[in-house]
Amino acid sequence: MSAISSLDRKLLRELWRLKAQVLAIALVIASGAALLIMALTTIEALEETTAAYYERSRFAEVFASVKRAPEPLAREIAAIPGVRLVETRIVEGAILDLPGFGEPVIGQLISLPDHGPQLMNSLVMRSGRPVEPNRPDEVVVAEPFAEAHGLGPGDSFDAILRGRKRTLRIVGTALSPEFVYAIAPGGLMPDDQRFGILWMGRDALAAAFDLKESFNSVTLALLRGADAQDVVQRLDFLLARFGGTGAYARADQASNWFLQNEITQQRNMARLMPAIFLVVAAFLTNMVMARLIATERREIGLLKAFGYSDWAIGWHYAKMILVIGGIGVVIGALLGAWLGHWHTRLYAEFYRFPFLLYRPGPTSFAIAGAVSLSAALAGSLVAVRRAVALPPAEAMQPPTPPSYRRGWLSDTALARILDEPSRMILRRLLRWPLRAFLASAGLAMSVAVMIMALQWLDAIDHLVESAFVHGQRQDATIAFNDLQPLITAGSFQRLPGVLAAEPYRAVAARLRHGHLSVREGITGVPAGAILGAVHDAERGRIEVPPDGLLLSRKLAELLAVEVGDVLAVEVLEGRRPSLSLPVVRIFDTYLGRPAYMELGALNRLMRDGRVVSGLQVAVDAAERPAFLARLKEIPNVTGALFRQAAIDKVYETLGTTMYIFVGFFIAFAATLLVGVTYNSIRIALSERARELATLRVLGFSRWEISYILLGEIGILTWFAIPLGCVIGYSLAWHMASAFETELFRVPLVILDATYGKAALIALATTVACAAFVRRRLDRLDLVAVLKTRE
Repeated sequence: MSAISSLDRKLLRELWRLKAQVLAIALVIASGAALLIMALTTIEALEETTAAYYERSRFAEVFASVKRAPEPLAREIAAIPGVRLVETRIVEGAILDLPGFGEPVIGQLISLPDHGPQLMNSLVMRSGRPVEPNRPDEVVVAEPFAEAHGLGPGDSFDAILRGRKRTLRIVGTALSPEFVYAIAPGGLMPDDQRFGILWMGRDALAAAFDLKESFNSVTLALLRGADAQDVVQRLDFLLARFGGTGAYARADQASNWFLQNEITQQRNMARLMPAIFLVVAAFLTNMVMARLIATERREIGLLKAFGYSDWAIGWHYAKMILVIGGIGVVIGALLGAWLGHWHTRLYAEFYRFPFLLYRPGPTSFAIAGAVSLSAALAGSLVAVRRAVALPPAEAMQPPTPPSYRRGWLSDTALARILDEPSRMILRRLLRWPLRAFLASAGLAMSVAVMIMALQWLDAIDHLVESAFVHGQRQDATIAFNDLQPLITAGSFQRLPGVLAAEPYRAVAARLRHGHLSVREGITGVPAGAILGAVHDAERGRIEVPPDGLLLSRKLAELLAVEVGDVLAVEVLEGRRPSLSLPVVRIFDTYLGRPAYMELGALNRLMRDGRVVSGLQVAVDAAERPAFLARLKEIPNVTGALFRQAAIDKVYETLGTTMYIFVGFFIAFAATLLVGVTYNSIRIALSERARELATLRVLGFSRWEISYILLGEIGILTWFAIPLGCVIGYSLAWHMASAFETELFRVPLVILDATYGKAALIALATTVACAAFVRRRLDRLDLVAVLKTRE
């Protein structure tokens, strides 16, 4: 038989003998590989699906809104260098009255060409048919909105279009690339019950809103290689005199922006989470290989004496690591492919695509396999090098026994209190402190991952409490279709159930500081506001100063400004003044990147009188139905957002998703705990089997030797829990930083109960592993163990 096959037979025997430990390590590696594959394949599927959908539906590359522009202006827009296609349209808001739904629903109406197909943003019909010319009451509605209300072709509902009630009839449902992620103006996340997209014929919509031979929205497709920002600037110049509110490229289009942020977060997860599991896998392989090589000194010496080269012996142990890693990679690939498909389908429901392209290529699996195997090899490199470097003559000798002497512990009061088994446990920990620390660190890392997973639930609760409970006191936010006089607040207070009403004004603007520029609206709130006060996540309610800007910290970071710096503000509506405003305060918020001013100061700068964009309203719960019924009849209202509905939606979407992901991460963290705990106990049993057998012969009971073996891992677990809490806080901080986007920031909040849950899970896992190993200890063959050569 060849030398290689002999070593391979030895390899198979060792793998079978260590099968439980091999499986524990393989599962840890599988966890890391599965997380990496899930993230990479999800990114791949989202990017491929998005690109295919955008291409097939001819998603526009530049968007712009305008107050009212004449149709012939489209020829001038088409003449802008780099523009390939121009499509004008009408986009207006409306209040919808849905049967069986008490709250007013925000509708966004978009015109469809009466003759010929859409040039851009083509609808994907999901049921029914498109609208037909000369049928002004026909609409196609977004499929998610139709599903939320149980609507379909043939159903009808009422809508208030510019103060006039109309009955609209649904002829079809559709999806649009422009609304993969559809949120209402001022909203935070999709709410298909309270916000819907409707498409009508161009002539019908023009007649309803008095826009004959005019448009108020335009979309552009560009030539390959065209500079989108240059086109945006030229388009802004053309639309300025007609009330343009600022053009923007596809990258800033709301739906696409949300989607790209989600892909970025997936990339962050692909970098962070698998790394934690693979570091622990490297630690476990090092523990197992170091113990195996230490116990096979004699065999290594014999192999070298019989002529096996250092390379052959090193490759033998490396193959063992590769087999363990390979098992983990295979399990991880199967689990990761399933998780990736499930994860992508979850996103396909949250981000509404008409189709899903989940075709993971070999690259994601190759990367996960290479990274996982490299981590396992790196973890055992030192142990393998020690085996290779061991001289044959030295290897044939038993290792030098440790030098025992009376230590300082023997002279302490603790030593006199403790019984002999307890002193044996402490002596072993103190004589090999590095090994004890590494084992405890592995357990601590498992606790840390558990804390990091559970922290997400604390973060969601704190975010909701900060943003909606403390940060908002209004029950409803009302938006008008045009600026209204300030006295409108007084008339609203006379509506049934209204306890208080506070005005606000929203102004579209572009903020500049040096070469940096951000398109962000400025919200004007009155001095002393209660319902719509500015809320600092750290310091609570803050007053709006009489002059200057209050910037959220995220917006200040994007513009690289501090308190005292002056911003150039280009207003994108009304008289379009160009302003220079100082930054007077920076505040912290978890949601968005808002900017605020005092309402009176903003109105003075805009020079169009004491006007408002909408109202913050407090409503008596007992009279809420009467208020909602009256609200549907007010002609100049185009939107209503309700605070409780927003809270419910956060928990319904983020909460449900987070519970699923936290469940996965808890399962992975439990795998980590089992892997570290079981291997630590099994290695200790292998190293101390002769010692424990001797103690049994000397008269120690089974419970006493179990206590000596398992008490060590118990102490290591107790030390690991506080260390894991510290590491868990650090991981949670890093995760919060990695997942920070312009849309939201993850609060770094960990409740005491979360630390307690992680500690209890760690203790329960340790007890379960200890009970499993103790069964093996009870079956210990004393004669066979005592015959083992020292």
